[in-house]
Amino acid sequence: MWYEILYRVMSIINYVVLIIIAIPLLLQIFYVLMFFVPKKKWKKSEVKGRIAYLIPAHNEESVIFDTVKNLVEKQNYPRDKFDVYVVADNCTDRTAELAEKAGAIVLVHDDPDPAHHMALYPLKYGIDYLMSITENPYDMVVHLDADNHVNDEFSSLMNDAFQSGVDLARPYEGALNATQNFFTKACTMFYVFDSRFGSRMRERLHLAAHVNGSGAMMSMRMLKATGGYDSVSISDDTEYWFNRLFDGYKGHFVEDAVVYEDMPSSLKDTYNRNKRIGSGSMKLLKSKLFRMLGKFFTTGRFSFLEVFLTFIFTFLTVILATWIPVYYIFGFLFTGFAAYGKIDVTMYPPEYYYNTFWGTIFILGGILVGLFVLFGYLQALFLVITDYKKIGAKKRRELASAVLLFPFFLMLYSVTISIGAMSKPKWGKVERNAPPPTAAD
Repeated sequence: MWYEILYRVMSIINYVVLIIIAIPLLLQIFYVLMFFVPKKKWKKSEVKGRIAYLIPAHNEESVIFDTVKNLVEKQNYPRDKFDVYVVADNCTDRTAELAEKAGAIVLVHDDPDPAHHMALYPLKYGIDYLMSITENPYDMVVHLDADNHVNDEFSSLMNDAFQSGVDLARPYEGALNATQNFFTKACTMFYVFDSRFGSRMRERLHLAAHVNGSGAMMSMRMLKATGGYDSVSISDDTEYWFNRLFDGYKGHFVEDAVVYEDMPSSLKDTYNRNKRIGSGSMKLLKSKLFRMLGKFFTTGRFSFLEVFLTFIFTFLTVILATWIPVYYIFGFLFTGFAAYGKIDVTMYPPEYYYNTFWGTIFILGGILVGLFVLFGYLQALFLVITDYKKIGAKKRRELASAVLLFPFFLMLYSVTISIGAMSKPKWGKVERNAPPPTAAD
């Protein structure tokens, strides 16, 4: 019967798909199981390098004053050794005025081209300006978003890494609004996972850190040696890090330096963010990620293989959201009907399909329960117990619901990333959750 042949062919394909999914998944499981590995600490340096904080901002009057004020007043670092720059990108509000009032140096960037209305263009504009400074130049640039805050020791910790020879580094990612609601808690936990488990293990194994978010530190010597900020895609931070990895620069993780971001607080905002991530990652997958695999075979550097296995998950989420449901729905219907004599079968007896039907239910159920427990409950519980302050909570119980609901967010993440990978979302203004700035009064 044709449906028997179809089932056999689909089963063979599914075995291959499961093997492809299992390889990068095992890497993530390894990171979780190695939670007890101690973090890397950078040697304290008495030499203080000059730091330029660079913030691209488009109509961010609701948050920019507090962001700049927090940086200027709270860093435990010599005030004459760092400056805050805000690139007011095509602003029609008070962003520039409030940023300057809070203590920032404001660069105005007006670019009427609609295709350039994304963060990379004001960021590139600001970096080009900083690179042109010859009198009392900066040693490093730290990229922040308009809503970011950092911990008081951030500058000092990044400087310690820089003075140890680091040219590219990422911080630990926490959240300003980690305890606001389910969506902020779930998004926070997702990003903290890579900081606490993935990034720590990469640093300890001497693999390249994934420098693809807010708080990234870039040395001026590296920027000048590589021609500045050479990204061109919507996922500009990841693309920049990819380019530097190809150039031989290895990113590092400065775990005690923490950047606090404003997390999406609604289904709409979560959906839109994940769509952008999925779309940008898929474009990089097509243009650069398979080059990563090739570089592993030509150089033998495991950092290239690790990056490939991690970022291939964007492609795998599409498979998880499409092929897996189609195959198992068809498989359960076919084997169930065949097992109980509802359809005629000739290739195997009904007993075979009966055993296959119930065997698949038990095996698949066990795997799903195991993944839910490990990647959902146990992982989230460990993060809440050990890192709740870094995450952005005052008390552990504030994140209890995040532990209980985190597996369901992972399913939402998989679906929304898949949609983004197959679409071309526009880069619009982000809805902020911060209160109005005090300077506006």
